[in-house]
Amino acid sequence: MPVIRLETYVDAPPERCFDLARSVDLHLHAAASTGEAAVGGVTSGLIGAGEEVTWRARHFGVRQRLTSRITRFDRPRHFRDSMVRGAFARFDHDHHFEPCGAGTRVRDVFDFRAPLGPLGRIAERLFLTRYMRRFLVHRARVLKEAAESGAWRRYLPEG
Repeated sequence: MPVIRLETYVDAPPERCFDLARSVDLHLHAAASTGEAAVGGVTSGLIGAGEEVTWRARHFGVRQRLTSRITRFDRPRHFRDSMVRGAFARFDHDHHFEPCGAGTRVRDVFDFRAPLGPLGRIAERLFLTRYMRRFLVHRARVLKEAAESGAWRRYLPEG
């Protein structure tokens, strides 16, 4: 089973990084190239414990729907989103936030399985793991840029 691990240092507090990582609006901004839209469940703002969001996007030229649920939630240290329905056989995406110097070490662990048994495992090795890694690296870069600039304010509720 493929597991993608990323680590990003962000010059911002863990609470801000945590909330940006669960911002539906920031995710939509980061995934604009796939035409992603939130079409069910929490469709804007911050997603929380036990809540779901359904995404519609185009990947590999195919329109897809995927529903994920927040299955673990420990603000501001960790949350997990897990696929409930969608194109993968399964996935869990753990988001970890650890204070590091004046900022935050953000760690992503994306553990997934492609559908279609042996054909899916071939797809994982040939292109799917690389595709997902690029997607997650881009998302981490967008989170870092938003958290370190004033842009974070447009993705988080006031208060």
